[in-house]
Amino acid sequence: MSPSVRRFALSVHLTCSVGWIGAVLAYLGLGIAATRSDNPTTVRGAWLAMEIVGWYVLVPLALGSWVTGLVMSLGTRWGLLRYYWVVVAFVLTSIAVVILLLHMPDVSAVADAVARADAGDLNRYGGDLVHAGLALALLILIQVLNLYKPPGLTRYGWRKNNRSRVDRARDG
Repeated sequence: MSPSVRRFALSVHLTCSVGWIGAVLAYLGLGIAATRSDNPTTVRGAWLAMEIVGWYVLVPLALGSWVTGLVMSLGTRWGLLRYYWVVVAFVLTSIAVVILLLHMPDVSAVADAVARADAGDLNRYGGDLVHAGLALALLILIQVLNLYKPPGLTRYGWRKNNRSRVDRARDG
C-alpha cells in the first residue's frame, strides 16, 4: 500500500472508529433519557431516536470500522495475523459488530412497541443501557489496544519475520 493510500485508509478507519464511539455515546444518552424520564413523549422519542441512530449511524460506522481495519491490517506491515494486538483488536471488533447486528432487530421491535403503546404503559420501557455501556467499554478497550500496540508476535509473525531475515541475508 503506498503511503498516500495508507494515510487515506487510516483517515477513513479513524473516522469510522471514533465516530462509532461517538454514536454509542449518543445512543447511551438516549437510553439514559428513556430510563430516567417520566414523560411519555421523551421515552417514545428516545426509543425512536435509538432505532434511527442504531440503523443509520451505528451499523454503518461499525461495518466501516471493521472493513477499514481489515484493509489496514492486510495492507500494512502489521498484518492481520502477525501481532497479537491486531488479532485481538480484530476479533473484538468482529464480536462487537456481530452483537450490534443481532441486537438491532430487538431495538426496532421495542421502538415499534413504544410507538404503539399507550402513554401509561411507557414507564416499563427503560433505556438500553447495558448494551450501550458494554459497547462503549469494548470500543475504548480496542482503541487503547490500537494506540499502544503492545509487543508480541504470533507464531505466524515469528515465522514470517525469520523467513524475511533469511531471504535478506541470502540476497544480501
